[in-house]
Amino acid sequence: MGKKERIRLILVSAVIVLVDQATKKWIVMHLALHEYIVVIDNFFHITHVLNPGGAFGFFATQSDLVRKIVFLFLSSVVALFICWFYTRVARTHIVLSYGLALIFSGAVGNLVDRFRYGHVVDFLDFYVGTAHWPAFNVADAAISCGMAVLIYHVVFKKIPDF
Repeated sequence: MGKKERIRLILVSAVIVLVDQATKKWIVMHLALHEYIVVIDNFFHITHVLNPGGAFGFFATQSDLVRKIVFLFLSSVVALFICWFYTRVARTHIVLSYGLALIFSGAVGNLVDRFRYGHVVDFLDFYVGTAHWPAFNVADAAISCGMAVLIYHVVFKKIPDF
């Protein structure tokens, strides 16, 4: 992996992690838990919620110790794997490398939350009528976009052989 590829990973990751942490800090400082701001009535609120579990509240009912061990370990393993994978594809698969950088930065953003708060701060709250999407954050959005890029590459066999 060359200098250009390292800079790409650092820049994408720095921007995503900084925006993620800044928005979460703003939410924690300005909104009480479960307080919300209506952005688009009956569709989108900024709502301060905490997610002690994983995606969609996975493991949320487990003890604090189990959640910390599982999520700190899993987040670290995912981040390390994504970095390794990035080094293998960054030079030849530029779009895929951006997707991997998004996954990496999202994992780091949520990992920072787990160390700082013991849970993840979520605030992007979309719903229509009674259909409600679980609240998420900038890191989650980065992971989702990165996964879409990765899935595209897998489905259309655009992943290099190792």
